[in-house]
Amino acid sequence: MSHKTIDELNKIALEEKAKIEGKELKNPDRMKIPQMEMPSGEPLVRARQMTEVALGYTAEQAVVEAQRCLQCKNAPCVNGCPVNVQIPTFIAEVAKGNFKGAVDIIKGTNLLPAICGRVCPQEKQCQGQCTVGKVYKNAEKSVSIGRLERFVADYERNNNLTTAPAVAAPTGKKVAVVGSGPAGLTVAADCRRAGHDVTVFEAFHKAGGVMVYGIPEFRLPKAIVQKEVENLEKMGVKFEYNTLVGRTTSVQQILTEKGFDAAFVGTGAGLPKFFGIPGENLIGVFSANEYLTRANLMKAYDTEHADTPYFHAKTVVVCGGGNVAMDGARMALRLGAEKVYVVYRRSRVEMPARREEVDHAEEEGVEFKFLENPVEILGYDDPADKETFGKVRAVKCLSYELGEPDEKGRRRPVEIKGSEHEIPCDAVIVALGNNSNPLIPATTPEIKVDDHGHITVDEKQATSMTKVWAGGDIVLGAATVILAMGEGRKAAASINEYLAK
Repeated sequence: MSHKTIDELNKIALEEKAKIEGKELKNPDRMKIPQMEMPSGEPLVRARQMTEVALGYTAEQAVVEAQRCLQCKNAPCVNGCPVNVQIPTFIAEVAKGNFKGAVDIIKGTNLLPAICGRVCPQEKQCQGQCTVGKVYKNAEKSVSIGRLERFVADYERNNNLTTAPAVAAPTGKKVAVVGSGPAGLTVAADCRRAGHDVTVFEAFHKAGGVMVYGIPEFRLPKAIVQKEVENLEKMGVKFEYNTLVGRTTSVQQILTEKGFDAAFVGTGAGLPKFFGIPGENLIGVFSANEYLTRANLMKAYDTEHADTPYFHAKTVVVCGGGNVAMDGARMALRLGAEKVYVVYRRSRVEMPARREEVDHAEEEGVEFKFLENPVEILGYDDPADKETFGKVRAVKCLSYELGEPDEKGRRRPVEIKGSEHEIPCDAVIVALGNNSNPLIPATTPEIKVDDHGHITVDEKQATSMTKVWAGGDIVLGAATVILAMGEGRKAAASINEYLAK
């Protein structure tokens, strides 16, 4: 598919808008409206820039796309949303051109629409349940709920229409939130709205959790996350940075010495997984976590203003098939790599990454090696050569074919005997996912965990420790922003109920 400029796409929207303007549309008419394509930067230019790739709908595109919604009475899309945004209602306002009214409806249940509209896998959630997508038998062709959510959130912010949510009268109760990722920020907002005094304890020097250290600038600009944090501060939420709960203080101290009446643990999934193959200790091998944290939170790409060191590599191999693998591969291009490969042991169809992210990576020049998997990372082994000794020189891979489906329905990769081959490279990024952060469970024996190290909670997100709730990736394992927010909403409701007694 050839790249279209924002002007070309807006011209299409204007033509479609002219066809439907003033008409009373029936469902068959709505089904004929073509889906509006999201404008994006020119691929080979953006591949070397940190500016946002997806440029967002124009107003005309948003109005036309909103007209595709069938306004189903049973609203299946709402059931697919972890925080139950009233999707048909907000889309109806977009169709009328009432963009501020639309975002106000969203914020009734989701205070982070600009973020969710960018990074949530809508095709697996709300859009996965959309009737339009069901008719086409393709969630990618559903009404573009996420893009509309992003549009109205950006409209509000860009036009300085944002107002802080109302806060109830002070209750005299104090709530501690450990971790400022999407779950933590959601709990902070909902508990503060109930009138409680809320303090967020964050290990890093900035709030946002995975939204600032994991998701790249070109996919989620950090200024947007910062604006959401500022909105919480306007509500009266306090932030204590550089505070590593489990080291600089403990959950027990928060509830006793610091005088908090309740605590929420949302410390995420920050422990990277590795293959456990030979060579993973060579110079030039990174977890995606470290690689992206250096580039995102510590701004290694901004060499004029940041002193953060990063590994200069000409050829990078990224191992994995999820969104984090796509982020790592695309970041490698922006940090100067001449060639980037993504090695994945299944086919493109089985990749867990969002199709949009895969398409963007491919457009930018990332090369995919499907049905391959590393078995060893090879390094230079001549001690006399001090320049190269101990550094990565290649990845040894096996080729695979697809066998029978596994328990998740994806066909299992089956090794092809004698298919060993090498991919020359000088850096390897391992993007196999993350385990839950082990620090708080390790230092708080009162909090029980399962065999995977995830904190166990009841149906209201309460842990085994009195006055402590938990949610997000520390409970779910590596999940999505909106799922973490859904857990945060449940936890906040339970905390508010507990503190009202």
